Amino acid sequence: MPAPQDGPLLDDAAGRLIRPYTVSNGRTRPTTVLDLLSLVMATGSVPQAHLGPEHTVALELCGGPTSVAEIAAHLRLPAVITKVLLSDLVDCGAVTAHAPAFHDMPTDRSLLEAVLDGLRRQL
Repeated sequence: MPAPQDGPLLDDAAGRLIRPYTVSNGRTRPTTVLDLLSLVMATGSVPQAHLGPEHTVALELCGGPTSVAEIAAHLRLPAVITKVLLSDLVDCGAVTAHAPAFHDMPTDRSLLEAVLDGLRRQL
């Protein structure tokens, strides 16, 4: 019997009980452009379409801004399958997705050196 924290269709001894592509109905391309660092957040709107158990768990994980990578890790699904599930949720208005903000400024070398020094002291 699956443990509640493991999510749907997982078993401690056997692992995933169905193939990941089955979760997305064989789809491998999301309809929404999502990056692994994209932040996804629930809108509070209830999806009108019938969604699978992984959709439900993904939606529950989106209570606050959560990255696609983090959701994939919690679902124990490949990122591409997670992106398909999340794009379904975006399409039905249950979640919003925002691309990560990247700065055009080059990284400060002194900051990188300080981080490297700190890491070396930890080892």
